[in-house]
Amino acid sequence: QVHLVESGGGSVQAGGSLRLSCADSGYTYRSVCMGWFRQAPGKEREGVAAIYTAAGSTYYAGSVKDRFTISRDNAKNTLYLQMNSLKPEDSAMYYCAANAGYCRSDALLREYTYTYWGQGTQVTVSS
Repeated sequence: QVHLVESGGGSVQAGGSLRLSCADSGYTYRSVCMGWFRQAPGKEREGVAAIYTAAGSTYYAGSVKDRFTISRDNAKNTLYLQMNSLKPEDSAMYYCAANAGYCRSDALLREYTYTYWGQGTQVTVSS
């Protein structure tokens, strides 16, 4: 059973930074890909960033490219999302997700790619 736990959310002013963490535990196999998603009130959940855990290849949504960085420490079984130059429109609940099966590169920012989800951590950016 995969168990994902996000942390690191909070409230910051525009232009500030936060680093989200996602600790995964309880699984006996390595996830092939992992991702960060976010959902603002009244909006659909959207993919923000994703990573192939073995190769380290990363993918970003256009709205966060050059501001956010996804990374993973495989020794610590922890996924990170470094968020810089935050904007009010980045405010949302952020979720991490994992998939131990096949991950298509053109679907890494799609919800249906992922099997396991965390409970989310709230990020609020004020102007």
